[in-house]
Amino acid sequence: MKTIDARKLDIKREWYVIDATDKNLGRLATLIANILRGKHKPYFQPDVDVGDFVIVLNADKITVTGKKLTDKEYKWHTNRPGGLNVRSLKWMLEHKPEEVIRLAVERMLPKNKLQKRYMKRLKVYTGSEHPHHAQNPKNLEELKELWKNF
Repeated sequence: MKTIDARKLDIKREWYVIDATDKNLGRLATLIANILRGKHKPYFQPDVDVGDFVIVLNADKITVTGKKLTDKEYKWHTNRPGGLNVRSLKWMLEHKPEEVIRLAVERMLPKNKLQKRYMKRLKVYTGSEHPHHAQNPKNLEELKELWKNF
């Protein structure tokens, strides 16, 4: 049996649209990370970038379970004395809802050289409109085989 390696000629990049309204943040981020990596394709290889583009709409309407709105914190440091910044998930959803989904997906991707490439193919918007109509994106909710576990 021969192993088939994915080549640039074999890779076809699709565009998918996901409406995040009333979707759980963690489950949604897992699905997006899998599509960005290309794990839904039969010729997936972990060391080759075979993933697709993902457009996420209504990022401000996601849901979380439990007390995550107040207990979950996003921390970063400015590398200056006293530069620790801490924001709650509730604050982030009010001010930067696109960043919440972007960070959730980025932290689910492998930490290697392909991570930046994957993240460039993620487009997140707060409204229900996007500027990528020319790419003819597919509605992911119509594709049952990808969405069956979510």
